[in-house]
Amino acid sequence: MNLNTNFENNTFLIESLKQGDEKAYSHLIEKFHKKLFIYAFSLTNNKPLAKDVLQNVFLNVWIFRDKLDSKLSIKNFLYTATYNEFIRQYWKNQSTKDLENKYAQALNEVIEETDEKSINTLISIVTQEIQNLPKKCKKVFLLSKEDGLTNMEISEYLDISIKTVEAHISKAYCIIREKIGEKTSSILFLLFPNKKTS
Repeated sequence: MNLNTNFENNTFLIESLKQGDEKAYSHLIEKFHKKLFIYAFSLTNNKPLAKDVLQNVFLNVWIFRDKLDSKLSIKNFLYTATYNEFIRQYWKNQSTKDLENKYAQALNEVIEETDEKSINTLISIVTQEIQNLPKKCKKVFLLSKEDGLTNMEISEYLDISIKTVEAHISKAYCIIREKIGEKTSSILFLLFPNKKTS
């Protein structure tokens, strides 16, 4: 009975993986790669994405090998992991698309009545107004918009009440809105596209 035959035993294979046996890992990839790729492709209908999904699945199996349960079917585990990775990739891509759409919408809303030079001017005005905010107000506002922290996280980080956080953010909005009016949200989105702007 050679080593590869031993790897056909579910428990032996998982225990070998947990011990960092690279031959067991190679056997795992060789045995399941083709079947899992077909499965991943059936989910994604996109070969590059299916390849990325599978690469992440096998990489995570190796990284977190010590957490594998030898009582579970490695085959079922891999199929479940592939599906979960597909879902994770889908929502990540979906979020990116949504963000791109929102960015384009914000840009279009500004461009409708404003040329590029004026947009840059508005961005400069907002940037300057943020810099001129009172010290605590500026800190809270940037933690929210630049760092993307929630009001609760800011409250805990600065050891202040949530109401105080909300008051600072509202004050910052009012100051900026006084300068550029209804375009405030759009300009803030252009400044902080990866963060919440309202």
